Amino acid sequence: MQRERLTPERIRRFTCPEGTKQVFLLDSEAPRLAVRATAGAKSYIFESKLNRQTIRVTIGDVRAWNLDGARAEARRLQTEIDQGNDPREQKRERIAAAEARREEERRTEEPALVAWEAYIEARRPKWGERSYQDHLNLSKAGGETITRGRKTTKDGKTQPGALRPLLALPLSRIDAKTVRAFLKDDAAKRPTQAALAFRLLRAFLNWCADRPEYQGQIHADACAGRIARDELPKRQAKQDALEREMLRPWFEHVRAIPNPVQAAYLQVALLTGARREEVAEMRWTDVDFRWSKIIIRDKVEGERTIPLTPYVAGLLQDLKRRNDTPPPEHRILHGKRTRNDLDAWEPSPWVFASKTAASGRLQEPRIAHNRALRDAGLPPLTIHGLRRSFGSLSEWCEVPAGIVAQIQGHKPSATAEKHYRVRPIDLLRQWHTKIEAWILEQAGIEQAHQEETAPALRVVA
Repeated sequence: MQRERLTPERIRRFTCPEGTKQVFLLDSEAPRLAVRATAGAKSYIFESKLNRQTIRVTIGDVRAWNLDGARAEARRLQTEIDQGNDPREQKRERIAAAEARREEERRTEEPALVAWEAYIEARRPKWGERSYQDHLNLSKAGGETITRGRKTTKDGKTQPGALRPLLALPLSRIDAKTVRAFLKDDAAKRPTQAALAFRLLRAFLNWCADRPEYQGQIHADACAGRIARDELPKRQAKQDALEREMLRPWFEHVRAIPNPVQAAYLQVALLTGARREEVAEMRWTDVDFRWSKIIIRDKVEGERTIPLTPYVAGLLQDLKRRNDTPPPEHRILHGKRTRNDLDAWEPSPWVFASKTAASGRLQEPRIAHNRALRDAGLPPLTIHGLRRSFGSLSEWCEVPAGIVAQIQGHKPSATAEKHYRVRPIDLLRQWHTKIEAWILEQAGIEQAHQEETAPALRVVA
């Protein structure tokens, strides 16, 4: 290695000979400083010994460092070595600290949507399908072409979800002031969606507050209860339900619906008191005609078993016959006689099957129901209103409240119900059949009387 007093001119003339990997020019003024030349690059380096091991540290490119600065840095590095410190470790620590700062800045400034997606992924096993879809709908980007129903937007594109503007902000910027402004604007346009969005956002922020990677970014009062009280309209319990006098016209027009699947669905929804999707998701494997019971996919407990009452059993048996009957060998399609592929045909697994729905089951029963209500001259009634009707009408039969709650899948509301009431399906069937019979009687529907069969008694001598 050459040793000379480094000058800018000497450094400029110093080059790496062709065919040589690298050469060094040592500084005589700063003994630990040198210039290393490789093919196409020159840099200042520092070389010394620590614990009998050679240590070499690259100070920087000669174009970025002036000579005086490089000599000062070499003296500083030698001071660190004299104190027993390894400059390489310190450099690695500085680089790691800088990288950590950049990562923290990136994570702090990234949209809350990233944490929202992680939240959905982590919590999805705990949710039902409806709750999962609510989270997706409220955070969707929008901008997709509307393909169903009337196009209610100017450009025919779907609108972003209610929470999308908030989730586009970093978590650190979702504070009480921002949430209040969001609710004030959104509650005026879509109060129900705004209330749902507030509840889901509050649960999301609470989840983030328990995660180490998000704790420092969360404002604890972002979704304080006072904000919802101030900005959201007060929730009022819905009262839509069938009254006793409405049963006759309701059944008359629902039974007249041309589509037997829709007609049966609405009647089963009323006579079982089950939730909308609980009825729609029934499969034939859930229906036990032999032991007269139905397994309901419960959103609260996972599943529950309810009685299969006589009239509902008749409705389902009719659907079963239709479902198990193969189509005719030929059909008329676009005015032409076409052969059906009977080899590929198989019965639907869904009780309320639909040939047009992508899922294979009934998706939207409201249209036919609303038409039947209009023709019957009845007030508006939601599908959930049929569930509410079952609970209300059962009081005419003086059924114990716990029986109705268990049939409908409500959580027990008292200690006795939770711990001291174990009702077998036979007991539920006794009361459920009574409720059904009373509703059908008010509707003027003739019922087949089933004589109870009891074992004959004989005298034994």
